[in-house]
Amino acid sequence: MKSIKDVYKIGSGPSSSHTMGPQKAAILFKEKYPDLKSVKVFLYGSLAFTGKGHLTDWIIEQEFKGIDNEVIFEATKKDIKHPNTLKFIGTMNDQTTIEWTIYSIGGGDIEIEGVALDDYNSDVYKENSFNEIVDFCQKNNLTLIDYIYQNEPDLDDFLKDIWKQMKKSIANGISTKGTLPGKLNIPRKAKKLYEQGEGDEILSAYAYAVNEENSAGGIIVTAPTCGACGVLPATLKYYQEKMNLDDKIIIDALAIAGLFGAVVKKNATVSGAEAGCQAEVGVATSMAAAAGSFIHGGTLHEIEVAAEIGLEHQLGLTCDPVLGYVQVPCIQRNAVGTTKARTAFKLANNIAETEKIRFDTIVQVMYETGKDMSENYRETSLGGLAKVYLEKNKNIN
Repeated sequence: MKSIKDVYKIGSGPSSSHTMGPQKAAILFKEKYPDLKSVKVFLYGSLAFTGKGHLTDWIIEQEFKGIDNEVIFEATKKDIKHPNTLKFIGTMNDQTTIEWTIYSIGGGDIEIEGVALDDYNSDVYKENSFNEIVDFCQKNNLTLIDYIYQNEPDLDDFLKDIWKQMKKSIANGISTKGTLPGKLNIPRKAKKLYEQGEGDEILSAYAYAVNEENSAGGIIVTAPTCGACGVLPATLKYYQEKMNLDDKIIIDALAIAGLFGAVVKKNATVSGAEAGCQAEVGVATSMAAAAGSFIHGGTLHEIEVAAEIGLEHQLGLTCDPVLGYVQVPCIQRNAVGTTKARTAFKLANNIAETEKIRFDTIVQVMYETGKDMSENYRETSLGGLAKVYLEKNKNIN
């Protein structure tokens, strides 16, 4: 299983699959072929359906600035290996052509047919499921946090930078007014929620803050994706302030949350285009629930149950962004995810001994549920809220 560092990436919103992944591919393509004269980029599947709203074309054009480039939306193509598929056809100065087929597999990760990516190939953990992790910890008398740092002794410094950026995203979000970019003309709400709120309303304000930053193309941390980037930092910031916790506890909670994210990435997906929003906000809720349980003194079993409950009750959650923007229902959904995470870890820390479902089981169910979903509900903006909203607001398109 890969490093927890693979779960958390600092980058620009609004979508890890639709902006961060294609951006990385474009950077690699330019580095590999410095004599690139021109490039055509074909977007398929979810990238084609939501590209304008998710800024896929914009980020590609920015990365290829100074090189003749064209982005083509191929929404009718069906025979693709992954719902987030793009193709680069580059022409060199000597008129030879190079073709890459790229899969943006979620959380900013990519795979390229026939091209090895060293930074994505190495495994850090020998264990590949949470059941295996539990068995190892019990046999070796390890806590979950000891297990993590035994495998990743240098993780602490990395997570300090991640937490610093998460706090910065919250601070930027709650201090900024105005309207989010795009045709929906949605006013920012985090500042108002923060100034007028107390208690749980502050929790929602923090989630809104991060996701409004993301929607505006600001700098955020994938947790595990851009679209789900608000749940975990909001939860951690809220409890740090409420319980007067030092950063060390928060860093450890980030590590715990990241481990669950890594398990999901190994055994399922965090891509909304593959499995709906249950794979994004659902997994983020699970990660935040695990972190919350850890902060409140949960045992290894209680932490697992918190993560399981957090994901179980997001099963079937569709990804249906209105007009393809990562705004409605995405921003509000993150705020609701924080309250679900809180409920999950409170339940887990009280009833864990009677819970029947393991975390690995719910990950498998989530993945199978996602595969069973119609593509209309998997980040295409063709069904659900996106479809009905457009029908009722035909003049907005």
